[in-house]
Amino acid sequence: MIYDDVFAKALTRLRDEQRYRIFIEIERIAGRCPYAIWNSPRGPREIVIWCSNDYLGMSQHPDVISAMSETASRTGTGAGGTRNIAGTNSPLVELERELADLHSKAAGLVFTSGYVSNQAGISTIARLIGDCLILSDELNHNSIIEGIRQSGVDRKIGQHNDVADLEPLLAAEPARPKLIVFESLYSMDGDLAPVGQICDLATRYGAMTYCDEVHAVGLYGARGAGIAARDGTIHRIDVIEGTLAKAFGCLGGYIAGSSNLIDAVRCYAPGFIFTTALPPPLCSAATAAIRHLKTSDQERRLQQASAARLKQVMSAARLPVMPTSTHIVPLMVCDAGLCKQASDLLLRDHGIYIQPINYPTVPKGTERLRITPTSFHGQALIDQLLDALIDVWRRPELPFARSPLAAE
Repeated sequence: MIYDDVFAKALTRLRDEQRYRIFIEIERIAGRCPYAIWNSPRGPREIVIWCSNDYLGMSQHPDVISAMSETASRTGTGAGGTRNIAGTNSPLVELERELADLHSKAAGLVFTSGYVSNQAGISTIARLIGDCLILSDELNHNSIIEGIRQSGVDRKIGQHNDVADLEPLLAAEPARPKLIVFESLYSMDGDLAPVGQICDLATRYGAMTYCDEVHAVGLYGARGAGIAARDGTIHRIDVIEGTLAKAFGCLGGYIAGSSNLIDAVRCYAPGFIFTTALPPPLCSAATAAIRHLKTSDQERRLQQASAARLKQVMSAARLPVMPTSTHIVPLMVCDAGLCKQASDLLLRDHGIYIQPINYPTVPKGTERLRITPTSFHGQALIDQLLDALIDVWRRPELPFARSPLAAE
C-alpha cells in the first residue's frame, strides 16, 4: 500500500466537491484594524478584513499590547510546562480570578483553546456525574460534539433552539442526572438561544446547564459577560464556557462555575492535566482586555452599530443577507463553488477578504460568506463593501433576493 496515495485521494475528493481549503497569507497592521497586508501571488497588497473574530480589535489595543510586552520582558515567553509539573504562573492565577468575577462564579479554569475547554470540560463533567444524560442542540459546535462523544455517556440531540422539543427529552428521564449543553449565540446563523426558557426546563427537570458563550463574551452584557448576563440569567447557568481568542483578542479558552466543579475538572480532565499552560504574557494580555471591556462600552456600541448598518444596506440592496439580531451577518450563497468564486472576486478585484464557509462547518446547500463587522468598520468601509458585493453578485450571476429582507 502506498500510504501517501490515501491522502492525495482525500484531497482530490475535497477539490472535486469544491471544499478544498485555501489559506491566504496576511499580516495584520497594529493600530490600523481592520486593514492587513496580503502576500498575494503578485506581491504585498493592502486589504480590508471583514471576517475576523477579533470583533472589538482588542488584539491591537494599547493596554493589551503593553500588558503582554511588560510580562514577556519580566517572565519570558513560555509557561515552562504543564501546571502540574512546572507550577502555575501568577498571571494565569490572576486571569482565572478575573474570569470568575466576570461571570459571577466562584472559580474559573483556563485551557489552551476554546475547543479544548469544551472537549475537556464537557467530557469530564459528564463522566464524573455518572449515568449522565446529555441533552445537546443539533447545531452545537464541533468542540461540544467531541466533548460529548469523549464523555462516553448517553446523549439525545434536540432540535435547534426548540424548547418544545427539549422538554419531552428531559421528561422521559425524570430520575436520571442530566446536563443541557447549548450555545448562547450560534456563530453561523447569528441566532440566540432561549436561555431563560432552557433554565426554566433545567429547574423543572433537575438538570445542570452548560452554556457556550464563545461568540458573546466581551460583546454583550453591561460588563461583556455575554448573553446570559445581558438577559439576567447568568446566576441560573451552572457552567459558562468562553474564549479569550475572539472579542478579548488573545488566545485560550475557559470554563467558570462552582469551586467544587472547577476543582474537579482541574484534577480529572486529561485535556487540562497533560497540556502546557498558557504563557504568562498571553494571560496578562487577556486580563487587560477583560478589565478594559468590563468598564468600557464604547467598543460594543460601535460594533453593534456597524453590524446593524451593514445589515440594513445589504437588505435594501436585495443581497441575500440572513436576518439576525446579533453581530453575525451571514450572506447566503448556497453553493460551494459560487461561494468560493465570490470570495475570490472580492479579494482579487476589491481588496476585501471574506472567507467562504462551507461543509462541514455548515450543511451542504447552505454555503455562505459570514461577515463580521468590527468596531472599526465605519460608514466608508460599509459603503465600499456594499459596492463590491453588488459588483460581485452580478458577475457570477449569484441570486439577489426577490425583495429586501428585514434586517433586525
